[in-house]
Amino acid sequence: MKVLLIGGGGREHAIAAAISRSKKNPQLYAAMNKKNPAIAKLCTDFLLIKETDPMIVDYAKTKGIELAVIGPEAPLAAGISDMLWNAGIPVVGPRRLAAQLEFDKAWTRIFMKKYNISGLPEFRVFRKGESGTDEYIDEIKDVVIKPAGLTGGKGVRVMGDHFEIEGAKEYAKEVLKNDNLVIEERLIGEEFTVQAFVDGSALAFAPAVQDHKRAFEDDKGPNTGGMGSYSDSKDVLPFMKDSDLIEAKKIMTDAVRAIKKETGIPYQGILYGQFMATRKGISVIEFNARFGDPEAMNVLPLLENDFLEVCVAIVNGTLGRLKVTFRRQATVCKYAVPEGYPDDPVWDSEVIIGDINDALLFYSSVYEKHGIVYTTGSRALAVLGMAETIRDAERKAQAGLSGLKGKLFSRPDIGSDQLILKRIHHMDELRNRG
Repeated sequence: MKVLLIGGGGREHAIAAAISRSKKNPQLYAAMNKKNPAIAKLCTDFLLIKETDPMIVDYAKTKGIELAVIGPEAPLAAGISDMLWNAGIPVVGPRRLAAQLEFDKAWTRIFMKKYNISGLPEFRVFRKGESGTDEYIDEIKDVVIKPAGLTGGKGVRVMGDHFEIEGAKEYAKEVLKNDNLVIEERLIGEEFTVQAFVDGSALAFAPAVQDHKRAFEDDKGPNTGGMGSYSDSKDVLPFMKDSDLIEAKKIMTDAVRAIKKETGIPYQGILYGQFMATRKGISVIEFNARFGDPEAMNVLPLLENDFLEVCVAIVNGTLGRLKVTFRRQATVCKYAVPEGYPDDPVWDSEVIIGDINDALLFYSSVYEKHGIVYTTGSRALAVLGMAETIRDAERKAQAGLSGLKGKLFSRPDIGSDQLILKRIHHMDELRNRG
C-alpha cells in the first residue's frame, strides 16, 4: 500500500513510525517543508515542498498514492484534503469545511452555540476593524483574547498570565487590525486533551493527555508549541474524574454530528478536543483537526491496532466495526529545545544523539548535513518514556534526554510527582469550593 504523509515535524515522525509498523507492508512517501532525517529514512521517496502547495496532489498521483495522512493544520486550512479526495485519493484529515473547527475560532464558537454543544464559555466575536472590545473586556473583566485564525498555538493571550486589563485591551485592538477576534471568559482549572479517530459518525478515543505550553519549570515563561506531555495507564489523568472524560467524549461526538448537519461534509480524520476541568464541569478551550504535537507521541506508540487498518476504516466509514485499543501504560514525553527558545533560540547548533536507553526518540525541527544533526529555531527532539506508572515513565524520559548533547534545554518537571500532585491539589481545591 502506497501511503503519503504530509508534514515533517515530531508529530509526523510519530505518525510515520506508526505507518511503518503496519502489517500492510506500506511504501511510505512524504511531502514536507524541510527534510526530517528520521521520516526520510522511513520513506521510499519524499518531496520537499511547502505543505500547503497544491503540487502535492500531482506528486501523489504520479507516485500512485492510495492513502494520504495529513499531520499539521495548515494543509487542512488550505484545502489540500479536498484536492486529494477530488483526485480520487482518500485522506485521513478532514475537508476544509469540517476543519474550520480548528482554523476559525470565531466560526467554532458560533457553531457550538447554534447546535447547543455543551462546554461553551461566555464569549463574543468581533470582526476585523470592529470596535467595542474595551467595553466587553470591562464587562467580563477576566478574559482570554483569541485571534480567530491559526497562530501555531502562540497567539492566545490570557489575563493574569500575559497582561492585566489595559494590556488585554491593547492586544485586542492589535489583533483586530488583521484578523477577527474572540474574547471569552477566562477558565480556571486544569487543561486536558482527548484525541479521537473519526470516520464521520463513529469516534475511537485515545487516553487523555496533558500538554505543557510554558517554556520553563513550574509553568513559567512564554508559551511554546508544547514542551512535553504525559498520560496515565488509565484513560483519565490523576486530577480527572471519570465523568470529566465522559463529558469530553460526548462534546466531541456532538461536534462531529453537528459538523455534518452544518456543512454537509462528514468529519473524517483526527479530532483533538482541548478541555478545561473547572469547578462547574468541563469547558471547551478549543478543537484541533489533527493530532497534537507532542500529544500524538503519547498515544500512537500505545495503539494496539494496526494504524493503517484504522486509517482505512476512517476513510471507508467503517470505524465503528473496529475495536480500537491502547496499551495500558503511562507515558511521559519531553521536548529538547534550542537554548533561548522560544524568544531567541540558538540556530544551526550541532546535536549529538547518544544512548537514550529504552526511551523512544522523535525528530522534530532539526536537519541533517553530512551525517550531523543540527537545530533550527524550534523544538528539536522529543523523548518518550513508557512504563506502568507515570513516575517510571518520567524516569525513562529523563534518562533518554541525558543521551542528547548540545545547546539544548528541556523541562525536567513534566510528569514529575511534584507537578502532578500540584494539579491534583488544584482540582481538589476548586471542586471543594463548589
